[in-house]
Amino acid sequence: MQKEKAMPRGADYVKRNSKRRYYTYRKASKKPASLPPMDTEKVKISFLGGMNEIGKNMTLFEYKSDMFVLDCGLAFPSAELLGVDIVIPDFSHIIAFQERLRGIIITHGHEDHIGGLAYLLKQVNVPVYATKLTIGLIKGKLEEHGLLGSVKLVEIKPRDNITLGQFNIELIHVNHSIPDAVGLAIKCPAGVIIHTGDFKVDTTPVDGDMIDLPRFAEYGKRGVLALMSDSTNSERPGTTMSEKSVGESFELLFRKAKGKRIIVATFASNIHRVQQIMDVADTRNRKVAVVGRSLENLVKVGAELGYLNVPEGILIPIDRIRDYPDDKLLIITTGSQGEPMSALTKIAMGEHRKVNVTPNDYVIISATPIPGNEKMVSNVVNALMKRGVEVIYENMYDVHASGHACQQDLKLMIGIVKPKYFIPVHGEQKHLINHATLAESMGISRDNIFIGDIGNCIELSENGIKKLDDVPSGETYVDGYGVGDVGNVVLGDRRILSRDGIIIIVTTIDCSSGYIIAGPDVISRGFVFVKENEELINSIKEIAYEVISDRYDRRYRDWNSVRSKVKDEVARYVLERTKRKPMILPIFMEV
Repeated sequence: MQKEKAMPRGADYVKRNSKRRYYTYRKASKKPASLPPMDTEKVKISFLGGMNEIGKNMTLFEYKSDMFVLDCGLAFPSAELLGVDIVIPDFSHIIAFQERLRGIIITHGHEDHIGGLAYLLKQVNVPVYATKLTIGLIKGKLEEHGLLGSVKLVEIKPRDNITLGQFNIELIHVNHSIPDAVGLAIKCPAGVIIHTGDFKVDTTPVDGDMIDLPRFAEYGKRGVLALMSDSTNSERPGTTMSEKSVGESFELLFRKAKGKRIIVATFASNIHRVQQIMDVADTRNRKVAVVGRSLENLVKVGAELGYLNVPEGILIPIDRIRDYPDDKLLIITTGSQGEPMSALTKIAMGEHRKVNVTPNDYVIISATPIPGNEKMVSNVVNALMKRGVEVIYENMYDVHASGHACQQDLKLMIGIVKPKYFIPVHGEQKHLINHATLAESMGISRDNIFIGDIGNCIELSENGIKKLDDVPSGETYVDGYGVGDVGNVVLGDRRILSRDGIIIIVTTIDCSSGYIIAGPDVISRGFVFVKENEELINSIKEIAYEVISDRYDRRYRDWNSVRSKVKDEVARYVLERTKRKPMILPIFMEV
């Protein structure tokens, strides 16, 4: 029988037997089941603020020996941060590697993007890149801190390119609630990263300059490694209302306010809103007074740089409002978020030195409460209404248009950029997760989406997103001139003082004999009213006297031991009698 021809090595061989079954033999591949990925270029991104929070935006980009910072903002303190003025990011990671820092880029002039800049520039000296209006607002910040002459400020415009080491960054114009806002195309050997900054899609912007969607789309056609996109409004369906529609609402409301004085509260940085308010006031022959330091600065800078067209003769000093009848006046003020120290809050509480409200006032709050501020805004509204003031707030009329994209616009951005990886930024956890869900609905795999947190550091390449060890991050509290000198211990003491008060026990001792010659005297603040609680105060005196007499060592004078015992015994007694835990401060004086 003729032998079958041997098949060449590596080829499929099929042998047919008598039952016509088929057996296939294939040569085993020399390739292992999975090869390690090829080494590719990698870029690092560290989130130092703006993730899982509203405000304090700050991101660090690193490629090999080069790095740059995107934005450097602040956040306003929550209610439990007693006495704290502002909160800024922890800069320690940047300062540790400052020799590699090539510059700082700012996307726009809101406080949550520029408010921490002066504090960082006191510790590192690098160029700052921003658009014209943003530079104007930054100059005011630096002047306050005595830094204006020592910092290099570089004015840039959309479609300009900045080279920072091996990074090349192009600015892309976006719509927001402040002019001159930009997104970024960040290019390095690892690929292109698109960062939207804070943005919305406004087809009829007040300044006539629509978001540069064609440029975003061009990058999408070329190939984008990752998209980092604003998540603030990711819970809201539909599209964001145009700012121009707010002007139409003002026209209607100003007519309804016939015969009354109008007070409008808005975000201090919203030049477009201020412009529309002034324009409508001019058509109604009303003079305009501005209240609030930040708002006054914005009007000054905006007018000087040509971003605000102030009708001639319309502005008057706040001191002159008494010279005009109510129906010829309009006051623009800060405090749309109900901030305790803002002008509107002081006006509502009757504490403002120059503005007193009456039932002949018509107040328009032209803003939506930022998450967490709802109660403060409600308190202001209630206080105004108690004074007989008519208040227009929240969704009663279209008196506010958000500066952030809603779901349809967010999906549009994802659709035209077509990123391989998606990273939602700027928002609380619920905003980031909702935005990630939108990205999944647009066809981006869940494995290609990273939801970050403050301190996270990731390595990004064509091979994937790799989470690295966290970097130093967190919050630095600014209280008056002090930066970082208020921490958990100080805040803990302030909470005790605010909740249960303080008891100060003062005792004078003869240093030669060791005997008590005066006291103990008890001073109480925020604990009880002394005149109505003499028995309790006397008992505290007796306990302190007994402890000092028993524990005072005339030879070694161990004051720490005596103080500790006085605190413990008085605290135990006060807790039993009152169920309170005041701060107890024994003071010994030797004479």
